[in-house]
Amino acid sequence: MYRDRYPDNWPELSAAVKEAAGWRCRKCGRQCIKPGEETPHLSAKERKSRTMNVHHRNFKPEDNRPENLVALCAGCHLGYHQYRRGNVAPGQLSLCLTPDGGEETGRGARMRENMRGGSRDAE
Repeated sequence: MYRDRYPDNWPELSAAVKEAAGWRCRKCGRQCIKPGEETPHLSAKERKSRTMNVHHRNFKPEDNRPENLVALCAGCHLGYHQYRRGNVAPGQLSLCLTPDGGEETGRGARMRENMRGGSRDAE
């Protein structure tokens, strides 16, 4: 299982990285949701897109040096993993959103759909 590759203190490590970033994505600058923050004004899709993740720059979850960890919103994190094999288990990062929170369309979305065995109508 992919979680076996993470250290036991991963929740504390990832929380520290997110706090150091001020809960703001280091790539796009999106302000993400802090634990306990009330978000009734956000749709489920918006909440997912504003979820903060911690990315391993070298795609190795065993390497938790501070310089290897970066705080990213869910959309940017997915962007780093979508065409690369890394520490992502099938279904772990399935959010298909653009950095502005909209659904992804176009060539990239069609390619991913084809890789999953589905198809999208040509645009």
